[in-house]
Amino acid sequence: MQLVVGRIGRAHGIRGDVSVEVRTDEPELRLGPGAVLLTDPAAIGPLTVETGRVHSGRLLLRFAGVKDRTAAEALRGTMLIAEVDPDETPEDPDEYYDHQLIGLDVVLADGTPVGELTEVLHLPYQDLLTVQRPDGTEVLIPFVEQIVPTIDLDEQRVVIAPPPGLIDPADALVASGREDAGAEAGAGSAAEAASETGAEAAGSGAGRGSEPGVDSDENDGGA
Repeated sequence: MQLVVGRIGRAHGIRGDVSVEVRTDEPELRLGPGAVLLTDPAAIGPLTVETGRVHSGRLLLRFAGVKDRTAAEALRGTMLIAEVDPDETPEDPDEYYDHQLIGLDVVLADGTPVGELTEVLHLPYQDLLTVQRPDGTEVLIPFVEQIVPTIDLDEQRVVIAPPPGLIDPADALVASGREDAGAEAGAGSAAEAASETGAEAAGSGAGRGSEPGVDSDENDGGA
């Protein structure tokens, strides 16, 4: 099975190094010295990794036969592809290869169907799961534990806990409306409490309205 493990970026220096956008959780295995990689476009490869190092947070690779900046720049935009045994799994039990995830059913915690996982996008800031809904539309799900708490390969499903509006934008509007209404109600209650407190203070000649202050702290803590 072939997996995209990286994308070549701009040349670095004058000796043939290139920056690589990593698209694998195992770069030391897939992109280490000696690794032989297929390419897209296919005519450019295969490429053999000669050396690798990290510079300013970026992976820099040098490939056999690429000796100068001109040759390195000619590789820019090339996808790097590794041959992987389809039965192979990552060492970390919380990690998955793309092919293990593609095709899984995506459901909510209560079992409500959402759609089918069709693609895993590896972006610089985080991974996203592309989910195709029954009506043909697509939803992008951040691949983080808080939103994707369960992946069950035996049951062939992914359980998600999306925040309001991630699946259906209308849910975000409803949630926002409720928050606005709650804020208005809270403002009204606070005004009434302040009015009552002011009346008490005027009658006794002392008092700071400590009770409204305590209520405010409790509301903040529950938010």
